Amino acid sequence: MLSQVKGLSRHFTEATLRSYLLDRATRIDGGCLIVRGYGSQRGVYQKVAGRAWAHIVAFVVFVGDYDPTLEVDHRCGAPDCIEPTHLRQVTRAENCRNRTQHPQCRNGHERELDPRTGRYRTACRACNRDAQRRWRERGAAEVARARAGHAPDC
Repeated sequence: MLSQVKGLSRHFTEATLRSYLLDRATRIDGGCLIVRGYGSQRGVYQKVAGRAWAHIVAFVVFVGDYDPTLEVDHRCGAPDCIEPTHLRQVTRAENCRNRTQHPQCRNGHERELDPRTGRYRTACRACNRDAQRRWRERGAAEVARARAGHAPDC
């Protein structure tokens, strides 16, 4: 069963993996068992025990019956959660369908619904406007530097 997990170190057995994961995990208020892997950022997928994803290893060790053709999905939505009751195996299509979209962009602006798809647009208008302004300013600065370097010889 462990041989089917990509990137998992061969030195681990199910018992040692179970204790390894539990030593690196802490329980939070929502009932999630959050693992601290190689990455230091909270809220991202964590790698442990070689180069294997922690939630996949946790599914294999705590739940069992792992099918490598399916994806391990979090019911809680926390990508660094390894609580066995929060993990389930689903198809790729179902995993993509279940992703939630946030009504605000990462800068806190409201995002619009795309009338064709009914989903939120990937970028809000304010962030897009700011990005275009920065792009134009960078281009103008490059032109100014180029013109300053080619002063006419008198």
